[in-house]
Amino acid sequence: MLADPVTKIVVCCGSGGVGKTTTAAAIGVRSAEVHGRRTVVLTIDPARRLAQSMGLTELDNTPRQVKGIDTEASGGELHAMMLDMKRTFDEVVQEHTTPQRAAEIFANPFYQAMSSTFAGTQEYMAMEKLGQLRATDEWDLIVVDTPPSRSALDFLDAPARLSRFLDGRMLRLLLAPARSGGRSMFSLVTASFGLFSRAVQKILGAQLLTDLSGFVAALDSMFGGFRQRADETYRILQDPQTAFLLVATPERDALREAAYFAERLVAERMPLAGLVLNRVHRSGLPELTAERAERAAAVLDAAEGNEVTADALRIHAQLLRQTEREARVAATFTDAFPGVPAAAITAQPADVHDVDGLRTIGAALATATRP
Repeated sequence: MLADPVTKIVVCCGSGGVGKTTTAAAIGVRSAEVHGRRTVVLTIDPARRLAQSMGLTELDNTPRQVKGIDTEASGGELHAMMLDMKRTFDEVVQEHTTPQRAAEIFANPFYQAMSSTFAGTQEYMAMEKLGQLRATDEWDLIVVDTPPSRSALDFLDAPARLSRFLDGRMLRLLLAPARSGGRSMFSLVTASFGLFSRAVQKILGAQLLTDLSGFVAALDSMFGGFRQRADETYRILQDPQTAFLLVATPERDALREAAYFAERLVAERMPLAGLVLNRVHRSGLPELTAERAERAAAVLDAAEGNEVTADALRIHAQLLRQTEREARVAATFTDAFPGVPAAAITAQPADVHDVDGLRTIGAALATATRP
């Protein structure tokens, strides 16, 4: 996948705590070092683990070059960034309106709240940032590390939700005063929508409704652009240049989330590249079955001085039973999606926290076998 120049975007998605951030960072390192691609890793997850694993003191809305990457032979580069949704929203406003109108929008209390805290803003701004990165044509590969799976679905739903918001009845009512040629919000609404006005003022309060109306009026000229760019980014996600990579661990909940997401990708005709099954356990001596190991441990218990060997045999038996359980759980996904490539990554002896660790994971991904 990384060697194919057609692949321009890799989106890593899955539930929380499955190694998604590590996988995204490892893909970025291998893309730059081995395949010589100019790569940027964009994390939408507010956790700081990506910065830590790459040796960066901080990440922000601007790509920062990662040091310690061995790209002398390949000629690649690796950069990393973390989505700042308010700054991204501000950039969109500044780019698509006049300085005077931008100042009005920035001063609006409703905008200040929406750009920082409203549900859904982060996912939509992630779409905006991905669209911006792709539009510059500066990157050979963009790797996106999404929030946990349900939030990642919000990432996919952002354009449709935005369109529903822009086409909503309440929004059209709020836009009517702004398009009325300067008549005040409340005089127009009272005249035409008296019942609506009184109900909304009672629920929201007059000042909040005024702020909301001013916000909608200020952004009115930008709404078409929002929808157009969201639709364009959605089409990019459906394009063969994009590869969705599901990340999970061999646990029922994680694979259930992965299956849920896979079904959604198939339904939306989005390119599902494969499943990375992280933290899989393996035995170096599979021919010694769990039953034989336990019987041998019981025999050794009867003799003195063999406690260490007996304990080792029991640990081996437990490991084999764990691998059997993991294989059964993994089969719930691989049997349901036989056409989806899957790669199993062996559990590491320690947490990955630096570029060397990411390099190890990247090499494991390149040589992984199906679970």
